[in-house]
Amino acid sequence: MRTAEIKRKTAETDIELFLNIDGSGKSEINTGCGFLDHMLTLFSKHGRFDLTVKCIGDTEVDYHHSVEDIGIALGEAFSKALSDMRGIKRYADIILPMDESLILEAIDVSGRCYLQFDAELPTQKVGDFDTELAEEFFLGFTRKAGVTLHIKMLSGKNSHHIIEGIFKAFGRVMGAACAIDEKYSNEIPSTKGMLV
Repeated sequence: MRTAEIKRKTAETDIELFLNIDGSGKSEINTGCGFLDHMLTLFSKHGRFDLTVKCIGDTEVDYHHSVEDIGIALGEAFSKALSDMRGIKRYADIILPMDESLILEAIDVSGRCYLQFDAELPTQKVGDFDTELAEEFFLGFTRKAGVTLHIKMLSGKNSHHIIEGIFKAFGRVMGAACAIDEKYSNEIPSTKGMLV
């Protein structure tokens, strides 16, 4: 079973995270930020991952450290659970509508970290969540997961819908790219013989 448990403690956050890549979409999320809880629940459901996240962070300052560190911990969990990435499909993409918003995402689970985040969010906040933190989450994730992730907003007028579409699409592309390709289940999907 492809699972990982991550404990990350800094002067700013204390995070416990459990990931089962081959799950059913069950989640138990408590980050201290209601909006991020909702986004990670969507990610888990649409990726069919079982995910538990508990975070105690310096939310009296703002959500920045919690959001970034949860992205880092989730990236570490995927890297650990995928191990040498043997048998995965590796690539995935989606165009996902969320009401008036339209999101394009593509991923390469390659061992190389890169993020292209192209989304113009019309407001600075959704509730008490700073919308600029969405990009910070994905920066932390891609660096630790070792993935190349392209996120592009094709249209959108509502920051909540745009970010929700991004996280739903993120779940779908991660789920598809991490799925085992039965025809090649014993192979590492690279001419190099390894993904780094």
